[in-house]
Amino acid sequence: MFKDYTLDIYLVEIAKYFGWVILILGLNLILQRLAKRFAGNKPEFKAKFLPSFISILNWVSFYGIILLFLFTFSRSRWFLSPIYTIGDVEITVALIIISFMVISIAHRFLRIFTRSILSSFFEYYEVDKGVGYTLSKVIYYTFMIGAVILSFSYVGIDLTSLAAVFGVLGIGIGFGMRNVAGNFISGIIILFERPFEIGEVIQVDDKVGRVERIRLRSTVVRTVKEGKLIVPNQYFIEQIIKNRSGAERLAQVNVCVLYGTETSTIKLLLEESIKLVKERSNGYLPAPSHSVRFVDFRNKAMEFVVEIPVKTLEAKEEIESELRFIIADIFSEQEIEVPDVFVQKAAE
Repeated sequence: MFKDYTLDIYLVEIAKYFGWVILILGLNLILQRLAKRFAGNKPEFKAKFLPSFISILNWVSFYGIILLFLFTFSRSRWFLSPIYTIGDVEITVALIIISFMVISIAHRFLRIFTRSILSSFFEYYEVDKGVGYTLSKVIYYTFMIGAVILSFSYVGIDLTSLAAVFGVLGIGIGFGMRNVAGNFISGIIILFERPFEIGEVIQVDDKVGRVERIRLRSTVVRTVKEGKLIVPNQYFIEQIIKNRSGAERLAQVNVCVLYGTETSTIKLLLEESIKLVKERSNGYLPAPSHSVRFVDFRNKAMEFVVEIPVKTLEAKEEIESELRFIIADIFSEQEIEVPDVFVQKAAE
């Protein structure tokens, strides 16, 4: 039953609503300050319980403001009048707000459930990390789809009519969305096949990085030089990916000298360079041992490779850079020339 409001009544209702909003936000701020003051001398409470308390307090305030809005304007004509119609589906302000609340609440509780409860359950029963991550994602997306269907049904949307509408729209946008669909399917394959897991080191093209997140459309890989890479999941299905987690991390520098240079001298100079690097950096591993190898003949040149086992990807980049500086200085002092062919190749 609609209630007719005059302009004056509307202004009063709006004023009341914002008054309650200010009161809710004020209580939120007061409770947060009290909690922080209480946690001041309790480091354990401050580290474990304070962030959760503040998060829950913010949720209660946020949803309280939305529920207050529903309660205040639920009998207004504009609130339940259709603002847009798709086939037999009438889109109203109430429909949008209620659907948002159902989906948003489901999202928040599922995140808490998968991160706190499920993760503790998997840890207690020593479930493999990759299996646990996959199960958490499957549970999350399954219940989120259920929440979306429930929200549509609750507000009276005929799902068969909605499916027909999306079917018609799908024909028009299907070609434009094929890459998104391909990445979505690839994400599901990655979650179940687990060619790599979170925390593992992989090589994407010539870039080496650590897997941070595996999402349905893309995977986040953090590298040392390029920062965070957002890689479409379809790439991992179609390309050859090197999983470097089980392999040794090596700082590797290739060096070319003119053909005819005494190889024993080059080896001694490279060994000296390694010694200097180890004096200046603590990112190397004492075992296995470093190596200096003569790897190839080139046009009027000989190519050597220096390899030093390192602790982390960051140490790898640092040691490789330092090693190049040292080799360049030593070669300059000993008047050992680098062939033009190698210089041109490095420039390219």
